[in-house]
Amino acid sequence: MVKAILPWYDFAMATVHFTSNLRRHVDCPRVESTGGTVKSVLEGAFAANPQLRHYILDDQGALRKHMRILIDGEAISDRHHLSDIVTPTSQIWVMQALSGG
Repeated sequence: MVKAILPWYDFAMATVHFTSNLRRHVDCPRVESTGGTVKSVLEGAFAANPQLRHYILDDQGALRKHMRILIDGEAISDRHHLSDIVTPTSQIWVMQALSGG
């Protein structure tokens, strides 16, 4: 049983950070949330701030084109189902993608 081996899983939570350029458009302070995947952790953030969902996800629940998410410094690989694994101590960064020319 994982709980017996790693009792800190009961209280540790992933931290979700929103970059300042995103915070200019949506009021979204850093939040702590539980969950084993990006999707479940984001659900906790959306519960605290429902308007954030529509800015980050499209109507199918996939990450919008202009958004990027990093887990502990690595870009997520599943932009459609958000199934990338998150640990209780993960640092998740949600940001607008930059493009230029």
